[in-house]
Amino acid sequence: MHEIFINYRTKGGKEVAYMCDEELSERFGPDSVFLAKKSIELGDSMDVLLRTVRRCHVLLALIHEGWTDEPHRSDPGRRALDDPQDWVRREIEEALSSGALIVPLFIGRKVEQLDARRLPRSIAELAEYQYTRVELHNRQEDLARIGDRLIQRVPALAPLDRSPRAVATVAAAAESSPEPTVRTDHQSGGIGSVGRSVGTFINTAHGPLNSGEGDQINGPQINGNGTNYVAGNNEGGIRQGFGTRTPRGGEQR
Repeated sequence: MHEIFINYRTKGGKEVAYMCDEELSERFGPDSVFLAKKSIELGDSMDVLLRTVRRCHVLLALIHEGWTDEPHRSDPGRRALDDPQDWVRREIEEALSSGALIVPLFIGRKVEQLDARRLPRSIAELAEYQYTRVELHNRQEDLARIGDRLIQRVPALAPLDRSPRAVATVAAAAESSPEPTVRTDHQSGGIGSVGRSVGTFINTAHGPLNSGEGDQINGPQINGNGTNYVAGNNEGGIRQGFGTRTPRGGEQR
């Protein structure tokens, strides 16, 4: 399942989108990152983009310089974002409605914070989300930091983490976990199973004990409810009652 969806515009964002895919796929696995150029299978319709966004936990919205005013390909006189069929816009709309974690990823230092008043109303909320930045010359460190923060927000990513630090942590935990041991010193007798389901036979110096639901098979065999067995001397009496007690001279209450 794709956990991270990379939303980008070809002009201005393609190079960084490929870098994000490379770094995040290496860390979380190639099947965890969706990049349209790589992930759309032969014969798929473009609607697979929206279906995938709905299932993803994270949408990285790559914002390059001039992203807000990027002109429409077939109609340069208007902005691409003003077209309701613009795929970048539709993917963000879908992520907003699905409840995915949306991370505006600013490319470089020149990108300024988004202005909600200059965005289509359907995605104006994007301007309120906390953004982060990635620098081309520092992309590995930046994307490693972003990966760390994504794990904090999306626990489903933690088991997929293949970073050297995560692998070392798992290995150290495995080495420090003690193996279960059984003490055999000062033990007399043995332990074995006793009739039916989960009975346990524990043999000590003082005779057999039956622990669990099995039958007692050392000595007289005892089955059923309400049975007493007394071995050895009995200097007192044994009283046992079943059912509801009837008071003397009166009716049962």
